[in-house]
Amino acid sequence: MDTTYGKIIGIQGHIIEVEFTQNQPKLHDILILEKDPSTKMEVFASKGRSTFYCISLSQMQKISRGMNVLSTKKPILVPVGNGTLGRVIDVFGNPLDELGEIKKDAELPIYKDSPSIKNITYHQDLLETGIKVIDLFSPIVKGGKIGIFGGAGVGKTLLITEIIHNVVGNPASQPASLSLGGKLQRSENSKESVSVFAGVGERIREGHELYETLKDRGVLPFVALVLGTMGENPSVRFLTSFSAITIAEYFRDVLKKDVLFFIDNIFRFAQAGNELSVLMNTIPSEDGYQATLSSEMAAFHERLTPGLSASISTIEAIYLPNDDILDQGVQAVFPYLDSTVALSRNIYQEGFLPAVDILSSTSANLNASVVGQLHSEVVLSAQNLLKQAASLDRIVSLVGETELSIQDKVIYERAKKLRNFMTQNFFVAENQTGRKGAYVDRQTTVRDVNAILNGKLDNVSEEKLKFIGSIKEISGS
Repeated sequence: MDTTYGKIIGIQGHIIEVEFTQNQPKLHDILILEKDPSTKMEVFASKGRSTFYCISLSQMQKISRGMNVLSTKKPILVPVGNGTLGRVIDVFGNPLDELGEIKKDAELPIYKDSPSIKNITYHQDLLETGIKVIDLFSPIVKGGKIGIFGGAGVGKTLLITEIIHNVVGNPASQPASLSLGGKLQRSENSKESVSVFAGVGERIREGHELYETLKDRGVLPFVALVLGTMGENPSVRFLTSFSAITIAEYFRDVLKKDVLFFIDNIFRFAQAGNELSVLMNTIPSEDGYQATLSSEMAAFHERLTPGLSASISTIEAIYLPNDDILDQGVQAVFPYLDSTVALSRNIYQEGFLPAVDILSSTSANLNASVVGQLHSEVVLSAQNLLKQAASLDRIVSLVGETELSIQDKVIYERAKKLRNFMTQNFFVAENQTGRKGAYVDRQTTVRDVNAILNGKLDNVSEEKLKFIGSIKEISGS
């Protein structure tokens, strides 16, 4: 280690201004206090020829102006390998689950360039989630990205947890195979896949609940969790996502495993970057966010790509501040997504779970070459039915359903049955709802929705279609 000192000349929140008169550090190098090597900061940006903005990675109480710092000449290194599975770590790779040291294959820097285009391939293999409304209206392909949008308390984390349960615990994406203890078991003949979960800026309670749920369902051994919770400073929250990406890239590139990458919440990543930008006195863009928002989103998303021998499929939770999807921090995510799932507070309050707004949810994969001709046609017909029913809602609210014409009444009734059929019981919510979870494969969903659209269930009460799996569960259908 070079013995040339730098000196702290200014502190603003979690931003530390450091001066090096010679042997200036590189961008992303870790600096440590001379008197306390456990106190760390990262060189984040240059302010001038010899001064640098650093972001604090430790508590600020031990840091004051005039202190000397030393450069380690290394960026943050995170442990990678199978030893991270089933473990909870922080941005540095330190264990948070009190289960001892992480067994690692190597330690890698969390910063890396996005892969060359020659090392990226495009997949058309669908990744089934077993959740009807997603597989039908917002299908995911391996190596693709899907965003789950919603305000506070509408079920984003619950939906993500169910997807982890259904896909990672069952990588063949077939109906879940349960042991006697109710835990998922891998198929011996299926290609092994793993999951990496980045908890960025969410509550400690939610992280603990996720850990316990995955543990109880037997899925935890296939998941690596990297947490930078709401209580952490913005530097840690911002960098947590890059630590998680590094672990996912190692599984994809070295261990040749398909990875399901989750981040909850990508908006908190943008928010943390904004907090740091404000403290560095940089000029914001017109919408109030940092001018570097687009490049930060690119640095995150462009590393999450399908490789030649394995892929990273990304599922992102996106918080909507004040339920505003037009917020610039939210809009910055859209260019990178193949599919979107919009959760609605009104639908949630009506008791529909998952509370998906079908007409606001989209997917670039809804074409016959990817999902098949029948699936594509069923989705178009279903969307058309729901749009017609939405236009009839005003009439029904004023004069009642009995005043509709016979044809409009048929449309309205079928739309209600379709919306009810899109509800589903989740495995990870069995303790809360008391109802057994259901996995419904995509082909069954397409077939059943086609039956509803064609009037084969016109004589079935709409209430019987709520919170079921397949329509085979309805006696006599």
